Amino acid sequence: MHILVLGAGVVGITTAWYLRQAGHSVTVVDRQSQPAMETSFANGGQISVSHAAPWATPQAPGIGLRGMGRSTAPVRFSPTVNHRQWRWMAAFLLQCRPGRVRANTDALARLAIRSQVELGVLRRTLELDYAHAESGILHVFFNRKELARAQQRARILHKHGIRIEVCDAARCIDIEPALASSTRNLIGGLFAPNDESGDACAFTRQLAQRCVDAGVVFHYETTADSLDMHQGRVRGVAVRDARGVRGLLCADQIVCSLGTYTRALVEQHGPRPALYPIKGYSITFPAGPNAPRVSITDEEHRIVMSRLGDNIRVAGLAELGGHTVTVDDERVRLLTALTRTLCPDAGDIDAAQAWAGLRPCTPGNVPLIGRSRIPGLWYNTGHGSLGWTLACGSARLLADLVDGGSSDIEFPHLTGKRH
Repeated sequence: MHILVLGAGVVGITTAWYLRQAGHSVTVVDRQSQPAMETSFANGGQISVSHAAPWATPQAPGIGLRGMGRSTAPVRFSPTVNHRQWRWMAAFLLQCRPGRVRANTDALARLAIRSQVELGVLRRTLELDYAHAESGILHVFFNRKELARAQQRARILHKHGIRIEVCDAARCIDIEPALASSTRNLIGGLFAPNDESGDACAFTRQLAQRCVDAGVVFHYETTADSLDMHQGRVRGVAVRDARGVRGLLCADQIVCSLGTYTRALVEQHGPRPALYPIKGYSITFPAGPNAPRVSITDEEHRIVMSRLGDNIRVAGLAELGGHTVTVDDERVRLLTALTRTLCPDAGDIDAAQAWAGLRPCTPGNVPLIGRSRIPGLWYNTGHGSLGWTLACGSARLLADLVDGGSSDIEFPHLTGKRH
């Protein structure tokens, strides 16, 4: 079977790999000149099984309201007149109910655990080198209420076999001595020793080359403009290259891994997948001699810090307010200031390179994986801030569903009745 994968980020490339390994003929289309040029380019670098939890929680509405219009708020909500934003927000609020939070947390945890296993298999069998580290992730807290809520989440994740150690401040510094120089009052933390970190961009590009070696065909600098339909079934995609030349790529099945651009492609044919972009930032700078070795998550300020080879990557913040990826200097200054207070000796922060990208988020943060309402069209998209964590498991699940309609991965996949 010939399958067309739209999108060459970490989710699209892993999807292409698993489909090719299942024996399918695979073609990948992406508007950029190479893989991982958008959301997968400079993310936080964490494979965070211990943080496989939704953003939609009972506390989330209050956090959003406090950050409305404030440039210094880690989470900033900027209302627009776009009805899609308000529809997504209404759906998000429904997902903040305790029952939905538990269900979404369970689904994400199961997928994250399997995804980490699949990632390890790929790393070893394909000999991928992406600054991988198995030093764990340390979640640090400067607020007792935040720590108490995180401990409740940890108990839920413990049911799935995810190891999490509750730490006082001294134990946090013992795990990561770089925190000793923090200028903030560290209360305690949660340490997930089995979590990992690594460069998602490097992984994606190396796996893309393995895909080429395995016979996958790539069309870069090619934009998917619309679906080509025949008698109610998708049979291809109308595309346009960098010179503006238009064409048609045909396939038996199409997988959409276009992130927030998925909706624009499919909604003219009926489906309106609940996807909205949440903008995030990162800075990358040379690591210093006292830089942290353990990946750190500052949950209060919504930032993560990972060592990627000779560099430090700090990523986070969240903006709900549009599709622009313009780097806001004020937000970069905020991220830089938070870095200086968390780990002042992390490295040459003045040399930091800034980046911004759009996380494709569903209201409950559970990705859309499975069959679309449009015959012949599949989704593997909407992973939010967990794209790197969930990519391999999502791709395995999608390939299983395309092949036989079932999978041993327990997940609420789409069956063609919604979206």
